[in-house]
Amino acid sequence: MIRMVFIAAFLSVFILILGPPLLLYTLVTRHIDPLYWIGLKGLMFFVRMVGVSVRVEGQANIPAGVCLFVANHTSSADAPAVVGAIPRRIAVLLKESLFKWPIVGQAFTLARFIPVNRADRESAIASVEKAAEAMRAGQSFLIYPEGTRSLDGRLQEFKKGAFVLAIKAGVPIVPVLCSGAHRIMAKRSLKIQPGEILVEFLAPIDVSGYSLEERDALNQRVHDAMAAGLPPDQRPLGFPGAA
Repeated sequence: MIRMVFIAAFLSVFILILGPPLLLYTLVTRHIDPLYWIGLKGLMFFVRMVGVSVRVEGQANIPAGVCLFVANHTSSADAPAVVGAIPRRIAVLLKESLFKWPIVGQAFTLARFIPVNRADRESAIASVEKAAEAMRAGQSFLIYPEGTRSLDGRLQEFKKGAFVLAIKAGVPIVPVLCSGAHRIMAKRSLKIQPGEILVEFLAPIDVSGYSLEERDALNQRVHDAMAAGLPPDQRPLGFPGAA
């Protein structure tokens, strides 16, 4: 709990001091990189300060061009770990409520993150279309296809939006495995435990042979590849090798 208070307090000060000038600079220059990288580096600094380290493997699997990063989601701790491990500026599809936070919400908007309201099907479809358009224009994205954090760290079933997005944009999918984050900070918990998070990039999956009608097959292929690469205690129950 003390670690969470430390992050909340110092991150708030960091946002209040650097947030407004970075927002103003981005609005005036339309240059996103300083806002993105300073914000991310600041967040990762506070993560390390509370005893959390991030080990990254498989970056050589990331293709040079635009791609869709697809990651499992177990904890609030895995978001900075995964984004920090990706060696390029990306945009993220995030739940709509996060865009209502002062300063942070404006930063997400300027960084061209896209809000998603999963409770409204038409709105969610519009968000996917907007992301596909951005990807065709050269912007890589990160999405969490489970739609919500796992309670026990095990991989859940995927929603279809990520795979519709990849097919519409015509970009490869890079599966991203995040291991150990659920032990750092469990869902619905404010307690942070020191430890290591492993972020691993798997080989990209070419989607060019899939039509929209075959999105379920692509969904299953990516799900199985990620389940097989996770530790036994994070694989879905019933999946080969699950513990």
